[in-house]
Amino acid sequence: MSSEPIPLSQALASFDALWSPRIVTRVNNYDVRIAKVEGEHIWHVHDDTDEFFLVLDGELHISLREPDGERTVLLPRGAVFTVPRGTEHKPYAPSGAAILMFEPTGTPTAGDRHDEIPEHVDSTTGHALST
Repeated sequence: MSSEPIPLSQALASFDALWSPRIVTRVNNYDVRIAKVEGEHIWHVHDDTDEFFLVLDGELHISLREPDGERTVLLPRGAVFTVPRGTEHKPYAPSGAAILMFEPTGTPTAGDRHDEIPEHVDSTTGHALST
């Protein structure tokens, strides 16, 4: 962990992979992750933890399957949203986005339960495979 400030723009410029979060720092037992996203992720759920999103650039949509039905929240640049634990959700960014997530260390990107993972995604990490 760095004892110096971390410019997020430089951290984001250091990789191109989509849907492949990078840990930029840790706070207690939590990872602060950044990711570039575009298109759709998969429906998934984190059984034991909430998932915090901050949109650094672009716009992120998160579809949610809740007891009252399905809905989508729209997060413009600078918006934050927390998906409650146990809520099935699918993030997507039609025009691309840069996001920051705050999750317990070791939380799998594809959640504890998820839809079938496309061939271009690593099934153990949920990270996009290089092509």
